[in-house]
Amino acid sequence: MLIDSHCHLDRLKIAPDQASLQEVISAAKARDIAYFLCVNVRQQGFIDMKQKMAAFDEVFLSAGVHPLDVQDGLNIQEVEQFARDEKVVAIGETGLDYFYANETKALQQTCFEQQIDLAVKVNKPLIIHTRDAREDTINFLKRGKADTVGGVLHCFTEDWEMAKAAIDLGFYISVSGIVTFKNAGELRNVIRKVPKDRLLVETDSPYLAPVPHRGKENQPAFVRDVAEFVAELRGEKYPELAQYTTENFFTLFKDAARLAGR
Repeated sequence: MLIDSHCHLDRLKIAPDQASLQEVISAAKARDIAYFLCVNVRQQGFIDMKQKMAAFDEVFLSAGVHPLDVQDGLNIQEVEQFARDEKVVAIGETGLDYFYANETKALQQTCFEQQIDLAVKVNKPLIIHTRDAREDTINFLKRGKADTVGGVLHCFTEDWEMAKAAIDLGFYISVSGIVTFKNAGELRNVIRKVPKDRLLVETDSPYLAPVPHRGKENQPAFVRDVAEFVAELRGEKYPELAQYTTENFFTLFKDAARLAGR
């Protein structure tokens, strides 16, 4: 059994309605993917996302505002209401992105601080997006006592120093299809070093489809390709990696309940 620990099912162009979304989930299940974490990026999109996922017990949710969407505003009281929903298992996707939006740096930092505080308040882990903001990301997590709730640096593309700093704070490292790209040599070296009890796998679908699906819209079924690649990269068997990344998911996202028989 495998879990897509980070995807945006509500943003899939190939799944605009319930019927097509069911097809996407069924295709993933056919490849042994049993659970999905659908990650919120815009506060204004949470209710629609929740409604679209309501029929799927195997889909968990997060609540938060992405650093590239902070200009749309953050009402932390409303996000807290969303965060207390029984299907919400994490706060985020939040973080810092100075690569694509350095001009909103100050606003990103304010929103990041607020969401770290919220995660601690509601006792749910954080889902972190970080790009060209290594030092600030770690410092904000330390100052906000994020180590008390933990979390994950998703779609990891940074160096081992940052990975180690996050792991030391009790965070996990999640690897996406980027690791399969031919120019991902440095990332592969990092992923080889991540301890078994701190690794997750994801698609970040509909973005970043892994080899051999480049050029297609990414979907949760492709997390199997990521997992198989990572297992070979680390000198492990796929079933072993599938088992321990699944256990890691449920350890981190403690509010995510296993379904009967799975």
